[in-house]
Amino acid sequence: MVSTVSDYLERSPTAQSRARLDLGAGRTVTIWENHSDRIFYDKPRGHTFSLYLRGGTGTRRLDAGGIAGWPGAICVLPEGQTSDWEITTPFRFLHLVLPDEPLRAWFSRIHDRDARYFDVAEIMYDAVPAMTAPLARLAQAASTSDPLSAEGAVAELIYHLPERPKTLQGGLTAQQLRRTDDWIDANLGGSIRLSDLAAEAGLSEFHFHRMFRTSRGTSPHKWVMMRRIEAAKDRLAGNGSISDTAAACGFSCQSHLTRAFKAQTGMTPALYRQRLSGG
Repeated sequence: MVSTVSDYLERSPTAQSRARLDLGAGRTVTIWENHSDRIFYDKPRGHTFSLYLRGGTGTRRLDAGGIAGWPGAICVLPEGQTSDWEITTPFRFLHLVLPDEPLRAWFSRIHDRDARYFDVAEIMYDAVPAMTAPLARLAQAASTSDPLSAEGAVAELIYHLPERPKTLQGGLTAQQLRRTDDWIDANLGGSIRLSDLAAEAGLSEFHFHRMFRTSRGTSPHKWVMMRRIEAAKDRLAGNGSISDTAAACGFSCQSHLTRAFKAQTGMTPALYRQRLSGG
């Protein structure tokens, strides 16, 4: 299995994790400290966003001319980007790892855009205020074990990711995507079949499934699950019970909601509600 940057650091004899949050769906936030090390990332899985919190002037990327970092520097390593690092002095840094598929889906959702406009460009030691603020919030959230704040910071970061100019071919039209989303929202409490969504778009099931994945960056099933979890979050912010929330959002039972919710957010619905109330 292909490793993430976190997997590589966990195998290091000197790198130490000082705080960590699991946000679900493969998304992790980790504060690391390292020194006197050499790390080679061989086409890691997931996009990695890094903020140097303290130190970094003794950290050099050897395959990029040996340039060194500095406190406040941002690095972005797109998925599959190989890199070679030498660390000579102690430093503290944040890593946010976002798997490609859920990141594309959330980009499409947050921007209400075709996922093919999504772009994660490599950044090597730069000051990017639009990224610095949410990454700094993530560091604070990891330090205080605050997943709600972390979720908001990730959404802010995705909102500020640049789009890639591109002429699109194939996929679903904006009107088809809107009609599909409207149908999903209107039927979240019941069974949502691929045939229903395909009919809304006026396509065969096979063609719809392929075109939907092209435009949204994920499958119709995962997209529907994402919308169900969003709806569950909204209801949990109110006074309804968890079992009522499960029924209203299309889950077969409370335990089904709990499993799906934790897989997507890293929290159970009960813990999410507790966090919302400040507990």
